[in-house]
Amino acid sequence: METIKPFDVVALLEDLPERDLQRGQVGTIVEQLAPDAFEVEFSDNQGRTYASLSLRSDQLMILHHSLTGVF
Repeated sequence: METIKPFDVVALLEDLPERDLQRGQVGTIVEQLAPDAFEVEFSDNQGRTYASLSLRSDQLMILHHSLTGVF
């Protein structure tokens, strides 16, 4: 399993209806809170934060960018 670190872009792997978040929403790791807990910030297209919460690594998937579009 890949190590999650600050500034990684991640996708949510489960719905969190109590926070109005759905599986697949993209956020950024802001801080590591514990070995398996991270503060994740979710922002809109204008960069305004609409949610910030602590999540476990098993609730997240690291996203990767490719300059060529092919891995």
